[in-house]
Amino acid sequence: MSDSREQDRRQALEALRSSLEPQVWIEGERQAPFLKEWRGRYQGRAAAVLCPGSTGEVALILRHCHDASITVVPQSGNTGLVGGGAPDTSGTQVILSLRRMNRIRDIDADNGTLTAEAGCVLADLQAAAQRIDRLFPLSLASEGSCQIGGNLATNAGGTNVLRYGNARDLTLGLEVVLADGRIWDGLRSLRKDNSGFDLRNLFIGSEGTLGVITAAVLKLFPRPATTITALLGVETPTQAVQLLGQLRQASGDALTGCELMSRASLEMSLHHVPGCRDPFDSAHAWYLLVEASSSGTGTALREALELALGEALEANAVSDAVFADSMAQAAALWRLRESIPEGQVRYGASIKHDISVPVSRIPEFLAQAQAALEALIPGLRICAFGHIGDGNLHFNLSQPADCGRDAFLARETECNRLVFDLVDALGGSIAAEHGVGQLRLDALDRYKSDVELDLMRSIKQALDPRGILNPGKVVKG
Repeated sequence: MSDSREQDRRQALEALRSSLEPQVWIEGERQAPFLKEWRGRYQGRAAAVLCPGSTGEVALILRHCHDASITVVPQSGNTGLVGGGAPDTSGTQVILSLRRMNRIRDIDADNGTLTAEAGCVLADLQAAAQRIDRLFPLSLASEGSCQIGGNLATNAGGTNVLRYGNARDLTLGLEVVLADGRIWDGLRSLRKDNSGFDLRNLFIGSEGTLGVITAAVLKLFPRPATTITALLGVETPTQAVQLLGQLRQASGDALTGCELMSRASLEMSLHHVPGCRDPFDSAHAWYLLVEASSSGTGTALREALELALGEALEANAVSDAVFADSMAQAAALWRLRESIPEGQVRYGASIKHDISVPVSRIPEFLAQAQAALEALIPGLRICAFGHIGDGNLHFNLSQPADCGRDAFLARETECNRLVFDLVDALGGSIAAEHGVGQLRLDALDRYKSDVELDLMRSIKQALDPRGILNPGKVVKG
């Protein structure tokens, strides 16, 4: 950095210090949690860590940083998995944490909307909706700590995408601070608005590279009165995909979740996570965790699903099935699925993929990927699970028992190339749910067309011409 630019940076930071309340500044050892991704894969340094308490303060910070060409890393709950909220190692970046902006500004039961600031914890929004007998359906394993600003910036998915869609589908309006400090007030609670470009969708999923989301208008839904949860044993992914279609038809499209788990992935929960128990007497090659819900009462939904599963059992399309008869039993079934990542840690180093393919091509992907990887690395342990209802699989690889951690991780690029080439050939995506961040940035050159990359760069240049917002993430400079 030139002396003049360094001087401009120092002056801008001093101006900010004199303009902002002391509580905005995070200093000394208190900075540590902001500098490191929670998995420890990325760790950097920062010139300052700032926690503004209002949209006006965010605008002031960005205006000063823009004028001095100081790069800014927006950060929410810091629960991301691709390094999107981690600073670089230069020590010149400003981390902009939205965690103090955690007010729910409005709840409109009649319109079915909730307006929240970016720092609101997802679980708190779910609870706020529940208090007025409504549902905010976005649900993630990290919902007790992730924040809605980050959920929107990464277009988070989770377990309810099958029925309710991704974060993008749950959002009506946004408030965004642009790179130069201007504020776009798009907090409209309309379901129909064809008065121009849909600017909202530019910022959702952009991982803080185009603007900083400070608030959002979110959709609420009727709160389910009836929820049915069941775990099914099947022998092949093809059976699982066919069963998904049959259950959606039988339930009147009331299916909210459908999770596929291999036996190998389920055993990671059963063997290593306390409280996990196999509900079946015998093992199955694959499992399908399904959940259906309705705002109506009565037994019609369960009867419809039991009838469909009874027919599937007679046709040998399902090997076994167990229904949850209480909330505790339902929670125990979901614990099996949600504990897989925790259990996989006990198997040593892992190489993880968050991919999607068309639902109909899931069996093809699993068969080809497993065969190719086992030939590449004998003894490899494959942990395959995920949201079969929307084609999103977590296809994770654990190190062989006879292979050291470093030697295994040295094969990551090779494994990624094999998996991603197959995903691309099947019309899928190499970043289905967690985003691009810095982890998948280089891979975009191979799997995005020149036209797509050019359009992304053009949009970035238009909204952030000085390149101050989250550089090194999503879009190459």
